[in-house]
Amino acid sequence: MMRQGRDFIARHGETVFNAARRLQGDAAHTPLTRAGFAQADEMGAALAAYLGPTPSMTLWASSAGRALQTLAIVAEHLGLDWHGARADDRLVEIGMGRWGGRYYADVIAEAGSVTDAESGLLSPSPDGETYPQIAARLNDWLASTQEDPGDRLVIMHGVSSCVLRGIMTGLPVWPSLGTAAAAALPQGSIVMITQGVETVIHRGGGSAPA
Repeated sequence: MMRQGRDFIARHGETVFNAARRLQGDAAHTPLTRAGFAQADEMGAALAAYLGPTPSMTLWASSAGRALQTLAIVAEHLGLDWHGARADDRLVEIGMGRWGGRYYADVIAEAGSVTDAESGLLSPSPDGETYPQIAARLNDWLASTQEDPGDRLVIMHGVSSCVLRGIMTGLPVWPSLGTAAAAALPQGSIVMITQGVETVIHRGGGSAPA
């Protein structure tokens, strides 16, 4: 079945964890930095220029505070009501288990590289969420929104957005991950996916890996 409408998938702005080089994972509340707010402003301006004023679209976000903060700024640029947004746990970031919240440098000193050699994405922690588990919840979200009419704006995260984009564009499975995943984009980036084809609408200025 062909998916209805267009999906605008965005990565939230920089947070205090990103700036401090800490593994954020599925932490619920890690607020944006000033750079993160600036990135969200740029996202909103770029989308407003692309879509025009008050576009007809549904607003979605990961239930994490940083995604909802980013969406609030973007929605203001678009003239849309943030209060009508749908916060969904299926869109959250990879769960990092006992690595969550720790400094990258400390985890690397203890466990070695935390980057998957094949894909370049963040490696799962020993007791954390696996990439097939991420794909399962994102596939569930896709199935539940498949027949929804109109466009969607989705604010989410570095790793989870790569998996969603990989699934939606039909990329091959990474053997090391066990699922498809697109290449990472900087924080504050937005892509549009229409019938399996991805177009970058705005490339953000963030640099943190997750």
